[in-house]
Amino acid sequence: MSAAAALAVVAVDTRVNVGSPSSPFSRNKQNEPAIAVDANHPNVLVAGANDNIDLEACNAGDDTTCPFTTGVGTSGVYFSFNSGTTWIQPTYTGWSARNCLGVVGNNDPPCQPQVGPIGTLPWYYEAGLVTDGDPAVAFGPRPGANGKFSWANGSRLYYATLVSNLSAKRNDTFKGYEAVTVSRLDTPSTGLTAVIASNKANWKRPVIVTKQNGALFSDKEQIWADNAASSPFFGDVYVCSSAFEGTSGGVPLVVSVSRDGGNTWTSQEVTKAISNAPHGYRTGCTIRSDSHGVVYLAVTHFATPTAAKTFPFAATPGIGSHDLLKSFDGGHTWTKPVAIFKMNDACYHIDPVFNECTEDGIAGARSDLAPSPSLDIANGAPTGAGATNEIVDAWVDGRFGLNSEKVLLSYSKNGGSTWSSPIVVSTSTPVNDRGFYAAPALSPNGRDLYVVYNAFTTPFRNDTTSPRGLVGVLKHADINIATGMPGAFSTLHRGAVGDPRGSSANSLVAEFLGDYVYAIATNTYGAGVWNDVRNAAVCPAIDAYRLSVQIGGSVPTPAPQQNCPATFGNSDIFGGSYADPTP
Repeated sequence: MSAAAALAVVAVDTRVNVGSPSSPFSRNKQNEPAIAVDANHPNVLVAGANDNIDLEACNAGDDTTCPFTTGVGTSGVYFSFNSGTTWIQPTYTGWSARNCLGVVGNNDPPCQPQVGPIGTLPWYYEAGLVTDGDPAVAFGPRPGANGKFSWANGSRLYYATLVSNLSAKRNDTFKGYEAVTVSRLDTPSTGLTAVIASNKANWKRPVIVTKQNGALFSDKEQIWADNAASSPFFGDVYVCSSAFEGTSGGVPLVVSVSRDGGNTWTSQEVTKAISNAPHGYRTGCTIRSDSHGVVYLAVTHFATPTAAKTFPFAATPGIGSHDLLKSFDGGHTWTKPVAIFKMNDACYHIDPVFNECTEDGIAGARSDLAPSPSLDIANGAPTGAGATNEIVDAWVDGRFGLNSEKVLLSYSKNGGSTWSSPIVVSTSTPVNDRGFYAAPALSPNGRDLYVVYNAFTTPFRNDTTSPRGLVGVLKHADINIATGMPGAFSTLHRGAVGDPRGSSANSLVAEFLGDYVYAIATNTYGAGVWNDVRNAAVCPAIDAYRLSVQIGGSVPTPAPQQNCPATFGNSDIFGGSYADPTP
């Protein structure tokens, strides 16, 4: 990294989804951020998020409904070229409902989307597909004309997302309910620029990754590109996902691999399709590779469920474990899943409407995947030189009881064979951070560890009227290279606290903050992205409605644009980029 790029690292946070408006709902709704760094150009960052920027306003059609507009995508993409100091959100063209503003009253016609400006991934409308979020991003080397991967060819950005068929027939482009696709954008050897990223023509057409059938709902995908030139599988790309099988109810874990830069993919089930009370099931995966090309796949095994779940959403809560699988041959074969340690999912309340765990209160944001693993490995990218290959895993755990949910971290120095006892990362005093979602990032040389997390700052609420607090935090610790042990964690940044009641599902009956946060690290700085509600206004009419839905009352559905403050629902993605405090 150049001295100029290092100096550009900022000491405050910034809004990542810079193109989204502050109103109306649900266009102002963003969540589930992902972030990746180009290891060969560490000043270049890309982020993805669920982004409703292109959807219709609530006033279109029935003013009390704020639907996901049919055919309009929700996978936003953002770029930074100065290590996270500032961000851009390109405007492309595609199927858009920005024209659907509506008028007050329920007599205006339903929204009729049209080809127009979009702030989400391009080329999906043209492919007969609709992006449905769950973003996952990674940079790898670009293949040359001979098919060989080299950083000298430039870099390739991979963006994985869930998709549905544009046609209501559901089988026109692929079979099943949801598939996983990957979009790609190439970078020259000199690095990505705003001009390149903003040109729709530079994006390759989306490729369907998962092997679909008529009953399959692919979900919870993550992506990784082998980015260490020392690896014998340098350039290979891996996508893990959960395969919710509608007819059998099974949920096998699937890994898809591309060896040609994302042109073609092969998929295989790497765990059994278990889904029953004695065995629970596995979901919420993360995947990484070390400098030798060994691939590590971690997944949550919800082994003792405490509540029934319905296909196809989320995970069965309960006490379980993080399971680890490995591949030594570039994803051709995988070891059997091994439980590396126990976890407790902090599910102390199950929302009776959504039938999902909530952590901040009645009609709160779901927290089903809070205990899912988030891995990172010090693999020495881009060259692989100097790699320690230490592995870290961070998650949120409820073993300490209600209102004491903690962000925990464990590490391994021997390829995942043994792991340290969990370390508490989240702050307990003077503010009790009740961990919500967390992610770690190790510097390529293994000397620095960064952990980003969202946390609730208020105890569990049994009403919808008491204030609630949500914060984003990024912490740092030095790593003892000899032992792998992190030192004391210092807080690099603590974001502004907002009230999560100001966030919302499109159905209005509960909050919504998504399922994860994300972090990256270079040898000179670390960065994180998190869900943020500092700019979201709480709506008393919505609070009363949500409580009524919970208790079977008769409060009518409010019309958000008439009955709420303008910035109701304005959840954002914020991020921060911070120089190594102990270089």
